[in-house]
Parts: sequence; C-alpha cells; structure tokens
Amino acid sequence: MSEEICERFEFILESIVIIEKRFLKIKFPDDLINSQDGITILDSIAMRLQAIGDNVKSIVKLDSKFLAKYPDTEWEKIMKMRDVISHHYEGLDHELIFNICKSKIPELKISVELILKQLNGV
Repeated sequence: MSEEICERFEFILESIVIIEKRFLKIKFPDDLINSQDGITILDSIAMRLQAIGDNVKSIVKLDSKFLAKYPDTEWEKIMKMRDVISHHYEGLDHELIFNICKSKIPELKISVELILKQLNGV
C-alpha cells in the first residue's frame, strides 16, 4: 500500500512542477484571463490542481490516517479545491488560482518532497 501512496505523491510532485513551469509567465491575476494564452494556462493549471486533489483523496482512501502525520498541510482545502474545480468550474476565481500558485504550491512542494523522502527511506 505504501508503494501506491508513494506513486500518488510522485504524481502530485510532477503536477506541482508542471504548475510551476506554466505559472512562470503569469505576473498578475488578470494575466490568467486577459489573453487566450492566459486562459489556456488557467485551464491547464486548474486541471493539475484537480488531479492533485484527486490523488490526495485517493491517499485518504488507501490509508485514512496517513495524512494526519502531516498536519501542517491543508489537505482538506486541497480536496475541497478539487471539488470546486470539478463541480463549479464556471465560477472558478482566477485570483484564487493565482494566489494558490503564488503561495500554496511552493509550500505543498516542500511537504510532498519531505513525504517522498520519508516514504523512500532517504
């Protein structure tokens, strides 16, 4: 089971790296909606955030107590964001996505890298 959890975290890390690369072009929240490129970036980042939330939910299903070992990360908010993207995409707030990319993604990356090190015994 921990191998499957590890694979989920590897996918989450891969998604974080992709989000970081795509977000490099974005300087202001409105950059995500003021051009076709910006809208494409917003859509692709949202899909990756949704995938991250899906994988967090899968980890909970695999081991309901696993994430409790890492209380500094807002796992519930990550899963709720996935639900917002999945079920209320038309109302998605580009400023919220901007803020997540700016402040939450770097924090999540640090947490996921730590978890992967621990899972891999490094």
